[in-house]
Amino acid sequence: MAVATELPVGTVAVSGPPPAPRRRRRRALTPLLLLSPALVMLAVFIGWPLVQMVVMSFQEFGRAQIFGAPPSFVGLDNYIAVLTDAGFWQVLARSVALCVVCVAATMVLGVLVALLMTKLGRVMRTAVSVALLLAWAMPALTATIVWGWIFDTQYGLVNYALTQLTGTDWTGHSWLIDPISFFAVAAIIITWGAIPFVAFSVYAGLGQVPDEVLEAAQLDGAGAFSRFRLIVFPYLRSILIVLLILQVIWDLRVFAQIYALQTIGGVRADTNTIGVYIYSVSMASGDLGSGGAISVILVVIMLVISGYYIRSMLCQEEA
Repeated sequence: MAVATELPVGTVAVSGPPPAPRRRRRRALTPLLLLSPALVMLAVFIGWPLVQMVVMSFQEFGRAQIFGAPPSFVGLDNYIAVLTDAGFWQVLARSVALCVVCVAATMVLGVLVALLMTKLGRVMRTAVSVALLLAWAMPALTATIVWGWIFDTQYGLVNYALTQLTGTDWTGHSWLIDPISFFAVAAIIITWGAIPFVAFSVYAGLGQVPDEVLEAAQLDGAGAFSRFRLIVFPYLRSILIVLLILQVIWDLRVFAQIYALQTIGGVRADTNTIGVYIYSVSMASGDLGSGGAISVILVVIMLVISGYYIRSMLCQEEA
């Protein structure tokens, strides 16, 4: 016969754990609540201006609208005007060519610097890390001014060194008048500022590569290039794809370096890239509608490039 037990006076019966669906729902909401401040900031400072830019690209928005006149919708007229403008395609081709050169140089040199850091001792590795941090921390405009002094026409270090090495007087030679040498200087500045990020990221990824596997491959007679291609590269593939996407986005819309070099001595009509071209059309010419259309086209191009590489990365991970 079962005996009923009574709880002491003053105690409260404790129910069992909350239902599983409630716990799962609460657990699913926790990440969203933690991300909500960042999402609000992105929506306010990026989302809303992006919506305004897209709307503006379908409007006639000039100086009159800046001072209060109501804008009028013109449909696809701004996009048609931009896409049928030969100057836009010249600037876009120039920007893509500069982007390809800078991205290739940055990725190759960044990976080489990261590999070098794995072979250095603690003191030299610290010195290289500090140098990379200083280059990375320097603002783009400041770096461009410093490099502008190095390539200065009269007192530049490059002209002085070439004069001493070749015996020919390079004093007075301008590196910014000719578009090819202008973009060579711009590529040096852009690559110099981007190498630290790639080097630090790849150096962190190299720590995932097992030393035992590398030692075994070396004992089997694999050379340095073979070890990197067959062992190291598969571990770094996802990191390199992300770095490649970021570098393409950053170098395709580069602005500060090109604009500052044009101010120092470049010919603007022959050296505009897409970032400076958007600024010139929108602010200098006052045609914000066409500037918005160019910006939207640039965003679409970068989304297509990013989407292709992200899709490739996901397919490789699934495989």
